[in-house]
Amino acid sequence: MINDVLNEFDASMKKATEALKHNLATIRTGRASTGMVEHMQIDAYGAPMPLNQLANISVPESRLIVIQPYDNTMIKVIEKAIQNSDLGINPSNDGRLIRLAVPQLTEERRREMVKHVRTRVEDVKVSVRNQRREAIDDLKQLEAEKLINEDDLHRGQERVQQLTDRATKELEQIGADKEAEVLAV
Repeated sequence: MINDVLNEFDASMKKATEALKHNLATIRTGRASTGMVEHMQIDAYGAPMPLNQLANISVPESRLIVIQPYDNTMIKVIEKAIQNSDLGINPSNDGRLIRLAVPQLTEERRREMVKHVRTRVEDVKVSVRNQRREAIDDLKQLEAEKLINEDDLHRGQERVQQLTDRATKELEQIGADKEAEVLAV
């Protein structure tokens, strides 16, 4: 029973870590990356769809993203969505391709991006702490129902704390790596 709670908690920690990695991939650095646009939601065919399902996205150069829609009628819709996004990049199209020239980030913009990274990391850490509290509550519930004894409760709480510390350390490292990537010129 304790192992069930711990396994569920560990799985949620892994999901939180993956979610942060995925989330930080959308923050632009000085280099072009498909992650900046591939999950951008586009209103296509009456429903929101991620861009990577509507177009082929490639990075032929370090400062250029090329988007080739599978359906050329979607080019204006995709272009409009990119303009309305918070990317800060103006798309250009030739009727069949959309090109995004990724400009060099200014020092001020880099600092803003670092703050944004820190905010996202902190949000995930808050989520981890909430999940820790829920796991500990689950363990206390097991003890209240006399399914585990007090020693098992304390061991379970220690294990939850160890998993939390490990996840927090990993989240901080992911954040630090992304900050270094954003600040690199």
